[in-house]
Order: sequence, then C-alpha cells, then structure tokens
Amino acid sequence: MSVEGKTVLITGASRGIGRALAEEALRRGARRVYAGTRGPLGYADERVTPVALDVTDAEQIAAVAQQVESLDVLINNAGIWLFDDLTDRAVVDEHLAVNFFGTLNVTQAFLPQLTRSRGTIINNVSVAALASVPITPAYSVSKAAAFSLTQSLRALLTSQGVGVHAVLTGPVDTDMTRALDIPKSSPASVAHGIFDGVENDEDDIFPDPVSQAMAEGWRTGAVKALERQNATLVG
Repeated sequence: MSVEGKTVLITGASRGIGRALAEEALRRGARRVYAGTRGPLGYADERVTPVALDVTDAEQIAAVAQQVESLDVLINNAGIWLFDDLTDRAVVDEHLAVNFFGTLNVTQAFLPQLTRSRGTIINNVSVAALASVPITPAYSVSKAAAFSLTQSLRALLTSQGVGVHAVLTGPVDTDMTRALDIPKSSPASVAHGIFDGVENDEDDIFPDPVSQAMAEGWRTGAVKALERQNATLVG
C-alpha cells in the first residue's frame, strides 16, 4: 500500500517519530494528514490538519473520529517512556493508559472509517516488546501488550480487508531516549523505513539498523509461525 493520495491520521505527531512520519507521508504524496497532538502544532503545508488528540481522553478521541469522515491509514504512534523499577503501580498504569489502551481506543474509534476504505493500521511498538528493557520495565510491559494487540487485530481484521502492521523500532534519537548514550537512528530514517515496510506489505516492520539485525530470525522463527497458526482459528 502506498500513501500517495491517501488520508492519514498520526497520533503523537508533534515531535520525534510522529512528526517525521507526518513529513514522510507528505513527501510521499498523502492527500491529507491529520496530525494528532496535545499542544499547538505549526505546519506550513495546507494538507496538514492539526487535531487535539490526547489518546487517554475518550471525549477527544470521539470528537476527532466524528471530524474525520474518511480515513485510509491510522498510525498509532503516541507513547510514553519513563524510567522505573516496577515499585510504583501508578507508573505502570500510566504506561498502559497511553501505550496500550490509547492504541486500542483510538483503533476502535476509527475502525468504521478504516473498514469502509479497506485501510491500514500501523502500530508503532518497539523491540522492547520482544525483550524487556529492565531500566524501563513498565514501558516494556506496555509495548508487549501493544504488540499482542497488534497481532490480534491483524487476525481479526483480515476478513474486513484492513491491514495491520507492527513497527518494531530500536533506539531512536528522540526526547524519550536523549539521556541514553547509545547508538540511535534518526526519526526521519525510521519514518522512511516504516513507510517502505508498509509498501512492501511487511507484517512486522524493522525500520532501523538495530531492529533489522533481528528481522530475518523473527520472520522465519517459531514464534512468528505460531502467530500464523493461531490466526487460522479466527472465523
């Protein structure tokens, strides 16, 4: 699937990967980009429509779903990443509220539009969904849940013609990871890799050098084979 001529909605579009995704969608010829943000957003391109969208706010989600009458591509990108050690339940709940329930609630709100267009859902997950990062375990837990959600949606929505992709990113140079002294990919390169993966119809997209190192082993491994086997139970 190409985004050329399509309508795209991106959550968490004000900075980092989200902003890079908006810019890449425009570069590839998107007709309209709805940029979900919790604050002011300046874009010179008239194809961009900023929308107030906190993914933990049910009223905002419903309002945007009413505003966007047709949609081809939903990118669930909004997320949080906090250091923790699992001793504070509130931190775990906060991660789940944004990274898991935010993705679930936004997806459910826009399913009617995506079903009509036989559209595409792209969930920005993380390689932390596959192996926990112990300095931020609540983030890892929430991303593992979001990845399982993505796999379930993929199986459930295939019969409705809706494609579902998981993006398994490695470290990216954003505000979230600024404190970590590790190799990181640029948001622009990751956004480019994500759209390339969608155009190549990759279920699971590994858009950066760190994640690409595990791509082949994942795609041909026993866990991916089990996912495909379990998907046959639907219908």
